[in-house]
Amino acid sequence: MSANAETAAEEAGSTPEDKPKAEDGPGNGGPAQPYGLPGKPLARGPFLFGLVGGLGVLTAIAIAQMVVNSLNTIILVVVAMFLAVGLNPAVEALQRRGLARRAAISIVFIGVIVAFVLFGLAIVPPVGQELADFVAAVPGYVNELSNHPALRQLDADYQVIPQLAQFVTTTLGPSLATGIMGAGLVVLDGVFTTVTLLVLMLYFLGSLHTIKAYLLKLVPASRRERTSAISEEILTGIGGYVAGNVLISVIAGVLTWIFLSIVDVRYALALALVVALTDLIPLVGATIGAVVVSAVALLQSVPVGIACAIFFIVYQQFENYLIYPRVMKRSVDVTPAVTVIAALFGGALLGIVGALVAIPVAAAIALIIREVVIPRQARA
Repeated sequence: MSANAETAAEEAGSTPEDKPKAEDGPGNGGPAQPYGLPGKPLARGPFLFGLVGGLGVLTAIAIAQMVVNSLNTIILVVVAMFLAVGLNPAVEALQRRGLARRAAISIVFIGVIVAFVLFGLAIVPPVGQELADFVAAVPGYVNELSNHPALRQLDADYQVIPQLAQFVTTTLGPSLATGIMGAGLVVLDGVFTTVTLLVLMLYFLGSLHTIKAYLLKLVPASRRERTSAISEEILTGIGGYVAGNVLISVIAGVLTWIFLSIVDVRYALALALVVALTDLIPLVGATIGAVVVSAVALLQSVPVGIACAIFFIVYQQFENYLIYPRVMKRSVDVTPAVTVIAALFGGALLGIVGALVAIPVAAAIALIIREVVIPRQARA
């Protein structure tokens, strides 16, 4: 090819080799191209773009489905990590007294197990005793009903007792058996979940420093020191919130047990533990515990039930305005409005677990906004 042809090819943006040769063809001795010249690369075509986009959508749907299916496991892991962070201040306090970290973790973990065992021993025997008393009283109830004049007249007119016996044997009996089996499976599932939670909590508590160091390696070196300081403050706030919440619940349980013992309410210890457990739930937990205990006391005696209701109304004011501010003032720095909104959103998303985790999460977000977002906006 001449120099003029090469110059024209370069000005057109291509090399001579990119141009189709006129001599190519079956009649000119060149390679045959019966289907014409190649088109644009497939990577630029709409078909491949749509295919890749469709595969991306399917992948996102599959990931979302996997997250939904494993939501219980995710919640279990989050709760275990939350409890590990909350118990870490107790471990560090024991370390400051000269104990090794393993020994401190062992003491804290044994204390948690003892608390679970004591709670079970306080709750299970009263419930079992009530069920046993009810089963033992059923024959007496049946005899009283069968000897009642009105029921005997109805039985003579409409054969109520045979129909009731048939209902018990054909419908109520199998339903109760199925319900008992279901309750047994629920109890076994609860025991398995509790054991799994304790094991995960022990693992996270033992490797908390390792996990923090590994996650900090993922942060750029120029921001690692500041990120470490912010994360330490967040973890300290979470630990203080968990410890403070547990302390408030213990105070509520102890005072409830003392009051119920004074007014002679049956199963005072079990009811006090119910109050302590429900008091862990933000916003509505204390009210739920108060309603349950007052209802049980009301079944025993109307004056005692009214006294319990008055006690819980007075105590909740004492807790809200005196105990809670003093205990939580050094743990989480969140305004009351944000606390309520965070608890509502957390409860709507993840139930009780979400309500428990929402307040320290809101405190962490507020800290990040205050330390990162606002200074960056001020420099802009």
